[in-house]
Amino acid sequence: MKLNYHHLYYFWQVARSGHLTRTAEALHVSQSSLSHQIRQLEERLGQPLFVREGRRLRLTEAGRLAFDYANAIFRQGEELAALFSEGGQALREVIRVGAVGTLSRNFQEEFLRPLLDREDLELSLQSGGLDELLRRLSAHRLDVVLANQPVRGDDQHPWRSQRLARQPVSIIGASSLAPLPTFPDGLRGRGLIVPGPDSTVRHAFEQLCDYHRLAPNIIAEVDDMAMMRLLARDTCHLAVMPPVVVRDELRAGTLTDFGALPGVFEEFYAITIRRRFESPLLKRLLGQSSEALLPAR
Repeated sequence: MKLNYHHLYYFWQVARSGHLTRTAEALHVSQSSLSHQIRQLEERLGQPLFVREGRRLRLTEAGRLAFDYANAIFRQGEELAALFSEGGQALREVIRVGAVGTLSRNFQEEFLRPLLDREDLELSLQSGGLDELLRRLSAHRLDVVLANQPVRGDDQHPWRSQRLARQPVSIIGASSLAPLPTFPDGLRGRGLIVPGPDSTVRHAFEQLCDYHRLAPNIIAEVDDMAMMRLLARDTCHLAVMPPVVVRDELRAGTLTDFGALPGVFEEFYAITIRRRFESPLLKRLLGQSSEALLPAR
């Protein structure tokens, strides 16, 4: 199938502006001519590229994929001219990843590790609340959201949750603590640092404590895993957390894993939008094994 790159260029310009009339004026062509050339491109590709929403044109899934290719093609053409005229640097592909603020930074690093040495790629990393990140995902401003809980998609929000990894939650504390704080008796009376009340880990821990008739002595509730890591390292209290959060401290011997809590797990999910065409780069990230994402300490 041979493409007409004039048609592709006109499509690219309309997709960038979202307005047929404005683009026609900017390109000094008639609106009917511009519309006709986009229809010819759609016929060639066998897919609709736009849907109309009021006065604006919105890209379909096929349109978004075509726009990504067109964007790369014509931006590289602009680069080529810049390289010869100004010695400009090559532009790079961008992958946009969002992560909830409570997610382990170590886990995020392992998830992104296959891309960290790619010089032809730029990573956009965004942090925030799950609801806000899902809005960005729906608006195609993110390619994937990393979270510690799944979400349910529907016709309006075609989200897809894939569990990437799962690991036990442990009692973590300073290596100097004695006697060994084993569960449950070793925790009686000891100060505990636990996840916030909305955490699935917190709910599972409370159910476990109820089963063993243990009244935990909660010193601090912490949503941010980076802060929990600091408190576990710099205080004499015990923390309820996944070992991946303090992987470096465990390796260095600064902290000790005093044992996994039975039946309490932290799960890691990738949330994407259901698309007819999926990015090969994103497929590679989502295809990683649990062992790669949670390497042995």
